[in-house]
Amino acid sequence: MVTAPSGRKKRQPETPGWTLRLQSTQVQGTAVRTDAQEQQGSASLGSVACGPAGGSGPWWPSALRTSSGTQRHNDLPWQLLKLFNNQLQDPRANLTSLAHTHTNIPKLKAGFVGAQFWSAYTPCDTQNKDAVKRTLEQIDVIHRMCQLYPETFLCVTDSTGIRQAFREGKVASLVGVEGGHSIDSSLGVLRALYHLGMRYLTLTHTCNTPWADNWLVDTGEDKARSQGLSLFGQSVVKEMNRLGVIIDLAHTSTATMKAVLQLSKAPVVFSHSSAYSVCQHRRNVPDDVLQLVKRTGSLVMVNFYNDYVSCRAEANLSQVADHLDHIKKVAGAGAVGLGGDYDGVSRLPSGLKDVSKYPDLAAELLRRQWTEAEVKGALANNLLRVFEAVEQASSHTQPPGEEPIPLDQLEASCRTSYGYSGAPSLHLQPGALLASLALLVLCLCPL
Repeated sequence: MVTAPSGRKKRQPETPGWTLRLQSTQVQGTAVRTDAQEQQGSASLGSVACGPAGGSGPWWPSALRTSSGTQRHNDLPWQLLKLFNNQLQDPRANLTSLAHTHTNIPKLKAGFVGAQFWSAYTPCDTQNKDAVKRTLEQIDVIHRMCQLYPETFLCVTDSTGIRQAFREGKVASLVGVEGGHSIDSSLGVLRALYHLGMRYLTLTHTCNTPWADNWLVDTGEDKARSQGLSLFGQSVVKEMNRLGVIIDLAHTSTATMKAVLQLSKAPVVFSHSSAYSVCQHRRNVPDDVLQLVKRTGSLVMVNFYNDYVSCRAEANLSQVADHLDHIKKVAGAGAVGLGGDYDGVSRLPSGLKDVSKYPDLAAELLRRQWTEAEVKGALANNLLRVFEAVEQASSHTQPPGEEPIPLDQLEASCRTSYGYSGAPSLHLQPGALLASLALLVLCLCPL
């Protein structure tokens, strides 16, 4: 999701492989002949031609759909809120015919999308207000999508569920919460969202939280508040590791990226970020961080937003592939994923106008001599590996974190301070009492 700064707004073996004999690939209207490729001793799919960009084309192997599927960051739930106030039974909200969005059911099928992280996003201006309520409503609409279209979507919460959806030919649907402000600086809220199905949390959006810094710190538009990650932020990371929630570092400052990559006991993801060396935008991932990504077995899922792809208003499919190439070169093929950010951005590259166009990007990677295993990794298997590693690192037998954030680190707004006075395990920071008094004076909430 992109908003203007002012808006603040036990590892399973890989599914048996497939063989693709690609004789002629058309990408962006240019035909390129490649050598025949055969892997893993499976029967050849024969001579397959990729259709021109602008159509999914007959070349796309069905074995890829059944063995890998795809998983990405998608903001369709945000569009459902903006357009229909989450009223899915409004005839205009019918996902089989939904217009003017990057995502609907026919487009998902045309793009062979087998799994999807749906973003439960709420803007930064909800921080210290109704962020938790708004987040709960976005999680609810994701669940209702699965209930209303059970023939298409299967809501799942683990890697086993993703594989089940692949077998059933459905889109595995998972919840990702985009923005640490959605937990309102509460480990209890973090756990509650986990129980409601959240399986990744983006630590910041385009605003600092009281415990982590966002990417605008690196541009000078925001001031560092936590110097990357505060002590409470470290508690959030540890609790996410304990629960088995994927840590997402998209939107975070470089200092936050490095602090988390050094602290986390499980791999992390950048759910929709690109390569800084290719496009020097602060939302992208610099090479020294990519080295940490490689060292920790983490994953960068490339964003398709033009401004992050080309650093200009216009971009194309080939330039997206340049980001994938660079991440592969620096961090390895296992670190590459596709983030997309469909329905969360206003400008997309030519050749990637909606979710139906993923096959054309896969064709471009094959044209660039990526192996079939590498393409399958970028499409899904790399994220499955990370998800399984996060699940293996979790430990629900360990006691949960309980120490709350110091009261004086919270915004002075209309919030109560129950529990902050006299709790024996709580060590109030200097100034916490003054902060409490300030809340009484400043928060003249009507009875």
